[in-house]
Amino acid sequence: MINLLDIRYVRLGTPDRAEASRFAREILGLETARDEAGASYFRSDDRDHTLVYFEGDPSDHTVGFELRSAAELTAAADELSNNGVPVRAGTRQECEQRHVDAFLHLRDPTGNKIELVLRPHHSGRRHFPARDAGITGFSHVGLCTTDARRDEQFWTQVLGARVSDRIGEAPLLRIDEVHHKVALFPTTRSGVQHVNHQVESIDDIMRSWYMLQQKGVPIVFGPGRHPTSGAMFLYFKGPDGMIYEYSSGVRMISAAQEASHRPRQFPSINESFCMWGSVPDIPEFRKKQAGAPA
Repeated sequence: MINLLDIRYVRLGTPDRAEASRFAREILGLETARDEAGASYFRSDDRDHTLVYFEGDPSDHTVGFELRSAAELTAAADELSNNGVPVRAGTRQECEQRHVDAFLHLRDPTGNKIELVLRPHHSGRRHFPARDAGITGFSHVGLCTTDARRDEQFWTQVLGARVSDRIGEAPLLRIDEVHHKVALFPTTRSGVQHVNHQVESIDDIMRSWYMLQQKGVPIVFGPGRHPTSGAMFLYFKGPDGMIYEYSSGVRMISAAQEASHRPRQFPSINESFCMWGSVPDIPEFRKKQAGAPA
């Protein structure tokens, strides 16, 4: 079984890189790392980069995950091939674009693009964001799934993730102590469904809530609090319809708790997404209210 170390980056295609870059800096609050070869790179912590906007199809999304060693990368290629998953090694040019030593490219059963990377670069200087959004780092992604049970099996039995909780058919998957680094939301397409950055506190969430309203950025969910992870959150819409989330206070599941942890099953209702009563305006989160007609 493959043992993912951490989520590393997300790469998003866009037809308007200038506008996407402005949003990443001025609204989202990331630091520009560099512009090169038709792509803009952004930092949210001490990693070389965590978000890339490149000139391309806005439905073209890729998520990178770090592995620990060259031996694990080789073993991952064998594991994937043994499970009938097509896999290819990144070219030297592609590795340079990603600022990694090596990587494997694959797709999950829905078609989501995944990269397993070796020795990704860190930055040698302190993270200095474009605005004080309180961001402490890139934390997780929501991915689309056309068959949640099938994809859950792939992510847990091949990629080594563990289920923390489920909302309806949607599993929230962890690869370390953080409650989830990947969430799979049922829909009819592939791709990244939302991108999460952690912020220091509820104060940062509320400051951004007011700022986003003043800037006319569509807020699609929150402020609220997830009953699953316990995190306080705010979701808002970015370029090309991508959803971004700030959250704070996410639950941890320690190694000592691992053996006794049992995933909880939450029903597919709004209260399972927000315990404060916020109602989502996100297609994959819109669920029938308890007691409402079908």
